Amino acid sequence: MLGALSWSFQEADSDRVDSLLEALLADSGADRALLIDRTGQLIAAADAAATTDATAFASLAAADFAANEQLAGLVGARDFSSLYHQGSRQSLYLAGVAGRAILALVFGRAVTLGMVRIKVRRALPPLEALFQEVFTRPQDRGDDRLTAGWANEVEVEIDRLFDGV
Repeated sequence: MLGALSWSFQEADSDRVDSLLEALLADSGADRALLIDRTGQLIAAADAAATTDATAFASLAAADFAANEQLAGLVGARDFSSLYHQGSRQSLYLAGVAGRAILALVFGRAVTLGMVRIKVRRALPPLEALFQEVFTRPQDRGDDRLTAGWANEVEVEIDRLFDGV
């Protein structure tokens, strides 16, 4: 996994993600593109006419991806970098992004899996570059004096609680 334990997008980062997802939809013919944090949090979504709850979808897609990582380990693979689920009317393609996110595409029968794979493969490098920038960006830690004061107060309170023990 890349980068910091804690990270966040700035407005310009979100704009870049939105542009990349919209371009991916236009290029691939997919119905919906979502970028999901590996914990199941929805980062961004682009869709023609979404009929499903994006938050629930994100959570389930992340769980699906995590379960398949475990399956990969059981069969001796390092990981499965992408997953495909075929449905009667719509299908789902999931691809890992920079070890921290999942790109999900929902597409209908008129779109081929080959086209989706090609377009996702082209979309991943700019997304991974964006994540690399975010992970290496210095994090705003706020006022360290306030943080230090709070930590001292917590320490004093813990000591006070255990003095009577």
